[in-house]
Amino acid sequence: MRGIRTRIHLLASRTHKWLALLLGVQLLLWFASGAVMSFFPIDRIHGDHLVDRKTVEPLSSGTKITTFDRFANGFDEPIESISMHMLLGRTVAEVSGGGKVALFDATSGKQLSPIGSSTAIAVARKAWRGPANATATTEAVANLSTEYRGSLPAWRVSFNDPDNTRVFVDARNGRIAAVRTGTWRFYDFVWGLHIMDWKNHENFNSPWLLGFAIGGLMLWIGGATLLALRWPRRRRRKPA
Repeated sequence: MRGIRTRIHLLASRTHKWLALLLGVQLLLWFASGAVMSFFPIDRIHGDHLVDRKTVEPLSSGTKITTFDRFANGFDEPIESISMHMLLGRTVAEVSGGGKVALFDATSGKQLSPIGSSTAIAVARKAWRGPANATATTEAVANLSTEYRGSLPAWRVSFNDPDNTRVFVDARNGRIAAVRTGTWRFYDFVWGLHIMDWKNHENFNSPWLLGFAIGGLMLWIGGATLLALRWPRRRRRKPA
């Protein structure tokens, strides 16, 4: 019995030691990145202090909406839904169906999408809460990236503020699809370290994460076994 106990102790000790060496750095990154991410308020990560995406402009009560046929004639897919919203003081109809989205003037039925760069800048400017003297430039988003994974086509409106803010405007409906700031980029980098997806920062089911998580569990089991084996035991006193 003593020999079995000794072998278990030796196996647990070696397993715990080598796993600690292999997992130590990543465990430190997990704890550190978790602490960093919990430090930042989520509204700051989303850039709400710089870009207002929550205020909704009410529809104009005097707008005369055109007939459904005007939208159907300009849309080459079966229409699944039509929603109205305001875009720079104009009532527009957002038509979707078959995975496609198009924007129409609600009064005339004229198709407005894809919107142009000047409209994208105006949309971003209207929602801007940052420095009033910040200038904005725009360029088309050609490919998806770690910074933007929304719908295409889209416009990227860049402000020259201290946080290097970029506002992504969906060219299909004129809505702000994403806001990226320096704080968000740092948070995204830390998030990539946390989930061990160093390239795309989005795969939570990577084999690296799974392997290290299992290793961390084994590290705990080894430590718990050592603790149990080394725990001082009271000897029973022999009756007098």
